[in-house]
Amino acid sequence: MSVENGRPVEILLVEDNPGDIRLTQETLKDSKLLNRMSVVVDGVEAMAFLRREGPYSAATRPDLILLDLNLPKKDGREVLTEIKADESLRRIPVVVLTTSDAQSDILKVYDLHANCYIKKPVDLDQFIEVVKAIEAFWFTIVKLPQE
Repeated sequence: MSVENGRPVEILLVEDNPGDIRLTQETLKDSKLLNRMSVVVDGVEAMAFLRREGPYSAATRPDLILLDLNLPKKDGREVLTEIKADESLRRIPVVVLTTSDAQSDILKVYDLHANCYIKKPVDLDQFIEVVKAIEAFWFTIVKLPQE
């Protein structure tokens, strides 16, 4: 399965935890969905990727962004603020996937127009289930804008 025009679904994972990166990649690799995941490990790289700057000049626009909040250099809140303030990026759905379940983080992220807030489970099997649920919801149920 792929997006409507037959191309792979483009996913940008913004995550600095190598274990979570590997788990997410493995889970989506085993998926029935044709997808391509790009990974950046900090907020500065995320914005360079999205704006196609420097080493990311040939980057493909993602259909979905999976964003951790606690990132080096520029945290996820700052990245989310920049994405949603940029007219060329604001329609890309952003799923915040983080370890925090602080009510203040949840409120702040929704105030910044995140499309979804998910607390990362610590349990391996639950983490895999969450990634599968994100995939099923965003790429089989939701109608995404085509750029």
